[in-house]
Amino acid sequence: MDVHLRDLRYFLAVADELHFTRAAQRLFVSQPALSRQIQVLEQHVRAPLFVRSPRGVSLTSAGRALVPYARRTVDTWDAAQQAVAEAVAADSRTLTVGMSIGVGRGLVPVAVEAFLRRHPGFRVDFQQLPFDDRSLGLDSGVSDLAFCWLPLPADGGLAHRVLVREERHLALPRDHPLTGRDELTMADLYDEPFIALPESTGSLRDYWLAVDARDGHPVRIGAVVHGPEEAVTALGRGLGVALISAGNAEIYRRPEYVVRPVRGLPPGELAIAWRADDTRPVVHDFVRCCVAALEDPAPRPEAGTVP
Repeated sequence: MDVHLRDLRYFLAVADELHFTRAAQRLFVSQPALSRQIQVLEQHVRAPLFVRSPRGVSLTSAGRALVPYARRTVDTWDAAQQAVAEAVAADSRTLTVGMSIGVGRGLVPVAVEAFLRRHPGFRVDFQQLPFDDRSLGLDSGVSDLAFCWLPLPADGGLAHRVLVREERHLALPRDHPLTGRDELTMADLYDEPFIALPESTGSLRDYWLAVDARDGHPVRIGAVVHGPEEAVTALGRGLGVALISAGNAEIYRRPEYVVRPVRGLPPGELAIAWRADDTRPVVHDFVRCCVAALEDPAPRPEAGTVP
């Protein structure tokens, strides 16, 4: 049976970190799952790859021998994916932009119009992706660029440009007792069940649960959602509360919930992201058009009418 590229990526993460827990965090997988895959790889190559001791983790001689070949294999495949993506884009003259939630803010129509004026014959498509896809299609090549909320995976090979910084508010079911307050603090919310992103989203999940603003108080999870409509449904059913950016509170204004500001939280950051090794001029020109669209003082459509 052939070795999977995923197993080589897992192996290289452990070889780089020499620490299973840190490697698991970097890969957004559980530590037991990572250990199992390393064991599978060791069975394939018929040799132990790591030595685990009280002093930590180290590579065996077999592990050291495998590192350069594993790295070349992974790098070659990544380069092949990039070449295929470039060839497809050149043939189709289509730029695909991933997103998991509406962007609004008058950004998309202005940016797309400016881009198409500069690149006649191109088409800009938008791909809706679930919250689970942390790179919004960039890793898989489904997307050329993506609108995303920071933070991005630390070692995801992605570059980004922040477009908007805005306050995080709290969405509450309409009959929640805290709707009687004009403003909230995180201390008011320690015991509230929260609607959360999937665990696979790692630090992004923690950010929208405001883990770093809880003074050590654990998070209560009322529901896990994989897209914006699931979040609205969970709010309507009273399964929990959810942090939401001020702009998205306008886009997704619904009768199922109300929104209140939360004092003391740092703002959320909406960015446009792309693969760091993607040097195509059209990709970087679309980024410039997004930045220029937000600097353009011209009137824009209402936020709720934009993808």
